[in-house]
Amino acid sequence: MSIELETPDKLEYQFHPVTSGSLNFKIKAPNDAHVALTAGPEEADPMYEVFIGGWGNTKSVIRRDRTKPDKAEAETPDILSGDEFRGFWLRWNGGLIEVGKEGEAAPFLSWQDPEPAPVGHYGVCTGWGASGAWVLDARVPGWNIPSAADMMRPPPAGAPGFSVPSAPPAGSTPTWVDARAGEVPPEAVPGGFDGEQLYVGRAQHEGALIPGKVVPSHGVCYVAWGGAEHGKEEYQVLCGCDVTWVPTAGGEIPSNALPSGETEDGEPLFTGRAQHEGTVTVGKVQASHNVCYIPYGGQELGYPDYEVLVPK
Repeated sequence: MSIELETPDKLEYQFHPVTSGSLNFKIKAPNDAHVALTAGPEEADPMYEVFIGGWGNTKSVIRRDRTKPDKAEAETPDILSGDEFRGFWLRWNGGLIEVGKEGEAAPFLSWQDPEPAPVGHYGVCTGWGASGAWVLDARVPGWNIPSAADMMRPPPAGAPGFSVPSAPPAGSTPTWVDARAGEVPPEAVPGGFDGEQLYVGRAQHEGALIPGKVVPSHGVCYVAWGGAEHGKEEYQVLCGCDVTWVPTAGGEIPSNALPSGETEDGEPLFTGRAQHEGTVTVGKVQASHNVCYIPYGGQELGYPDYEVLVPK
């Protein structure tokens, strides 16, 4: 569910408990949307603050313990709007604070704290002449969305055949479950890793149904299409089956691979994955193109050597 609230032109945070290692939110304000990460429901050191659209909607920063100099800053002209909602994600893990725009994988602001502070609550406020309307993503109780701090990185993918195990028993029936905004249903099939667990998903885009990667902390399923990476807030997650990942290349598809979607022209698409810059990233295999396309860093990247998802 989501929390909708308004904040006055007053630099006083409204606090809520955190339910994961990330927060997805939309904000409508002309400038100065502030988010605090604190141990308790109050301002007290140690704490983190993220100012989006400060200094007249020209700059964004990360601050620690309400003290300058700021730990990170970026020029962000017109990043906020008083006329429309703008979406963002914020995540924290072991002192790494990252801030990004909805639908974009790369953060525009990040900082690694050498002395990580505990985070149990978040707060939001507006000020410096701005009031704001917020839609805050509160994770649905009972859905399997572990805190990023609780996740463990699997061993390095040193060779083809690297496999992230999935929980459901062998022989279960593969099922695509509707989800949105970072939701990960029970018995979701893990597919890779990029600083956090990635899950096997698929989403509609431009008339195609495309397999891709669900990134819980970003609140979207990313799919590759037309040379670019596209973040989709509504998607489906593969659930309820045990899988294996079969190494292959050059457009070859194992005979028992699971059809996971189709192009806008009706060609079948399969779920594949490839190693890229230290990650294992889920994408689509299109046999006629002889590659597995993965969505990464805003781009659609083609890999001739890849693995294909096969249910056991």
